[in-house]
Amino acid sequence: METLTKNTQKQIGQYVAEDYRTAAVFSKHKIDFCCNGNRTIEEACEKKGIDSNMLVEELENVLNTKTDQSIDYKSWPLDLLAEYIEKKHHRYVEEKIPVLLQFLDKLCRVHGERHPELYKITELFNASAGELASHMKKEELILFPFVKKMVAAELNTSAVKSPQFGTVENPIAMMMEEHDTEGERFREIAALTDNYNPPADACNTYRVTFAMLKEFEEDLHLHIHLENNILFPGAIKLEQKFN
Repeated sequence: METLTKNTQKQIGQYVAEDYRTAAVFSKHKIDFCCNGNRTIEEACEKKGIDSNMLVEELENVLNTKTDQSIDYKSWPLDLLAEYIEKKHHRYVEEKIPVLLQFLDKLCRVHGERHPELYKITELFNASAGELASHMKKEELILFPFVKKMVAAELNTSAVKSPQFGTVENPIAMMMEEHDTEGERFREIAALTDNYNPPADACNTYRVTFAMLKEFEEDLHLHIHLENNILFPGAIKLEQKFN
């Protein structure tokens, strides 16, 4: 509790400068980290009527979240992997999209005249947001439940009813095609943002938005890797056992 209280004296801008992921926490509580980043957590919370220790705890949770690059996903059962992708990567996409759309909209209004590429970046991200929402629902409602059914059937040595989509390879082919589309879209965003390097005149919001876009793309790369290279081939192989 002593550390939390101490951190309430830390400036908002300092948190964001040290780790841009904290920007999403400030944004959630409608605390301006850009133009008013020189205020302490305590000052900002007092104005908003928020418990400063609670806010610091949220910030610390974000800061303590580690990346998962060292995990051996190939050793996981397919149903667990499908569940993990949904809870980790699908939820991540759902949480970050509204924040990024809000930031991009602000950048277009404030900086669009001097940096017209922002309009194209926003257009591309908007398209991605819509497509990903639809894509993830198809996985959650059609593909993943069938994968889980096959895993259960193998464990119980029972049969699997043939799905309406014929073979698991059909939805997988569609998902992989959609993955390619998103990969291409983010290659375009990366090029337009100079690989997420903000211009010299960029404000805090500008820098944070580009950093968040970079993180979003990195998460998407891992997300697609887990599906294309581990979950999907595993599901095809498992289905062949029932034929």
